[in-house]
Amino acid sequence: MQNIEEIYSKYSDIVYKYVFCLTGNEDITEEIVQETFLVAVKDINKFRGECKISTWLCQISKYIWYKKLKKEKTKKEISLENLQDTLIMEESLEEEFCNKANKIQLFKKLQNLDEETRNVMYLRIFGNFEYKEIAEIMNKSSNWARVVYFRGKQKLKEEIDK
Repeated sequence: MQNIEEIYSKYSDIVYKYVFCLTGNEDITEEIVQETFLVAVKDINKFRGECKISTWLCQISKYIWYKKLKKEKTKKEISLENLQDTLIMEESLEEEFCNKANKIQLFKKLQNLDEETRNVMYLRIFGNFEYKEIAEIMNKSSNWARVVYFRGKQKLKEEIDK
């Protein structure tokens, strides 16, 4: 088994990107990443090796995030607000207004997708994860990630065209 410093240096970036895709907020992401590695240090003896360490760490971080959401009971408000804040671009006022309206519409449509599809879409679009990495995080196959992403895009397109 690797020591915790090696695990942290090797996997902290993956966990950070994954959590940021869930939260859309740097401060919350950093807090959850820290908690994730604290839990990992405490429970490293419970890691059975049935999955990759990165997958195990991402599952811990997802559990911490959901626990935090459940406690605050504001899942949709937090994710929509934080994602909107991260996507503001420097453009003219007219372009910014149009883009902001389109982004808000996109985020509202993303919130209507089922949880797995929404997570895949966030990881792919905002986290720039490869299908292989998404599959690893979600404990699925690369083909599954491709199909879910493709179907999610189709659903969004149908919703936006309405």
